[in-house]
Amino acid sequence: MLLFGATPNGRDLAPRVAARLRFGLTADCTGLDIDDQGQLVQTRPAFGGNIMASIISPYTRPQAATVRPNVFAASAPDALRPVAIEDFPVTLSKASIRTKVVETIATAAEGEKIEEARVIVSAGRGCGEPSHLELGWIPHTIQVGQSGTTVGPDLYIAVGISGAVQHIVGMSSSKKIIAINKDPDAPIFKIADLGVVGDALHILPKLLDALKT
Repeated sequence: MLLFGATPNGRDLAPRVAARLRFGLTADCTGLDIDDQGQLVQTRPAFGGNIMASIISPYTRPQAATVRPNVFAASAPDALRPVAIEDFPVTLSKASIRTKVVETIATAAEGEKIEEARVIVSAGRGCGEPSHLELGWIPHTIQVGQSGTTVGPDLYIAVGISGAVQHIVGMSSSKKIIAINKDPDAPIFKIADLGVVGDALHILPKLLDALKT
């Protein structure tokens, strides 16, 4: 089984290797498992994130997938487990590279990266409008979900978020999840460790006052 990170480099490399060696590849997986036949079961959102599809590659080897960072929590290190590391020297000729970097545009980032944060408070449509958030509306670059960033913090507080599949795939690996939503049937409560039913605009001020004391 061959696993790639679903990073910019991994998403570029994986399909090229799969096409060259003619094996199957499942992109942007949010779950991996092994079935009774030894098949790698690769789970990823499909049809616009409305369903979770389980995919296998029974006819080609190796079985391969790209997996988003933070989808799985890191296991505890095992110092006794033998690990073989092999270095392969690679010589590349500029003449064989058909692409070139024309321009690099860096996005300004301030503070901690969202994917590295240990505590995340995420706001959804239930918060209404920008004026309801003290810091204002957030840019797409720090959006959590299928079309944004996958995170796995120690604590994730979902405020006014219903829990659509597109969002769940981006934060379900969080260690502790607290959800605040006025809809008691919101899907987010199915994965939350603690759920608070009520209007977030009324609950948050009381929560902030409690934290200050």
